[in-house]
Amino acid sequence: MPASRPARRSVALDATSADTKTRILDAAEGLFTEHGYEATSMRQITTTAGVNLAAVNYHFGSKEELFQAALTRRLDPMNQERIRLLEALERDAAKGTAPSCEQVLFAMLIPPLRLARDERRGGKNFLRLLGRAYADPAPFIRHLLHAQYADMIGRYKEAFLLALPHLSRQELTWRLHFVMGALSYTLAGTDAVKLFAQVSSADNDELLLQRLAPFLVAGLKAPALAESRKLELVSAEAKEKKP
Repeated sequence: MPASRPARRSVALDATSADTKTRILDAAEGLFTEHGYEATSMRQITTTAGVNLAAVNYHFGSKEELFQAALTRRLDPMNQERIRLLEALERDAAKGTAPSCEQVLFAMLIPPLRLARDERRGGKNFLRLLGRAYADPAPFIRHLLHAQYADMIGRYKEAFLLALPHLSRQELTWRLHFVMGALSYTLAGTDAVKLFAQVSSADNDELLLQRLAPFLVAGLKAPALAESRKLELVSAEAKEKKP
């Protein structure tokens, strides 16, 4: 019996190690990407990671907290890079005019493109997980995404308002919502693998930007919807609903 005590101590120490935490996160990221949050069980995660449930509870406490950790370990650095790029534009703008819509948009698009190329940071698989998260109806995931994006989106919204003075804050909020949706589908949708196969080199990130950016810029720069036109649309919808 005394000879078995060191082995038990080794297992306990391993369960609390940084390597164990990383294995759990990697396993969870892959399974959440493949199956979604609800369809992924803790048993699947522990089996894939080669750990017991106690190790998961030690590092994360619950499945919700594990999902949050799997998302934020990639999302936080990506959004921090977005803010750094925007701050660089703002420093340059202090010497002259405000950044253009295109410049602000490129600063927002470049970090996820870089992440998609970097398998060490999750690559395309993480962007697929992010795409799943956007579509997930679970309230805690929606609150999580809102919290993770709030600061970054707030900073970019102010920059876009300067670049697009014809838009109200409310109108811009809607357009940025559409921009994020288009970006998420492009990078994380079911066709993402095929798209990146066609643009396989890191040197071709600019080519992908050249294809996506004009579409997004056109939507952002479109004239604001006039009140008269809004009433026209509402009136047409009302007529269509009449029996």
